[in-house]
Amino acid sequence: MPDPKVLFYCLLIGSVGGVVGGLCGVGGGIIMVPAFVAILGLDQQHAVGTSMAVIAPTALMAILRFKQDSLIRWDLIIPTAIGAALVAYFAAGYVKSLSNQTLTRIFAVLMIVVGAYKLYDSSK
Repeated sequence: MPDPKVLFYCLLIGSVGGVVGGLCGVGGGIIMVPAFVAILGLDQQHAVGTSMAVIAPTALMAILRFKQDSLIRWDLIIPTAIGAALVAYFAAGYVKSLSNQTLTRIFAVLMIVVGAYKLYDSSK
C-alpha cells in the first residue's frame, strides 16, 4: 500500500481522470499520464502502463451508467474493440523500445492535435 501522501495523489489523479473520461469519453489517460509523471515522478513508460491498468475499472463504471441512460451503440462495440485491442497489444509492446523523451513528445503532439481539432470542430 502506498504511503498516505501518494495514496491521496492517486485518488486525486483518478478522480480528475474519471471526470474527464466520464464527461468527454476520451479516457482519463490525458490527465493521468502527465499527472503520474509530474506529481508522482513516474517515468513515461510506467505512467502509460499504470494509466492503461486504471482504464478497465473506470470504463466499467462509465459503461454501467451509459447503459442505464441507453447511450451505448452496442452494434459498434465488437468491431471497434477488436481493432483497438489488437493494436493496443502491439503498441504496448513497442512502448519499451521508446525513450521517455520520445513517448512524452508523442503524447504531447497527440494532445495538441486533438485539442486543435476540438477547438476547430466546436467553432462550426
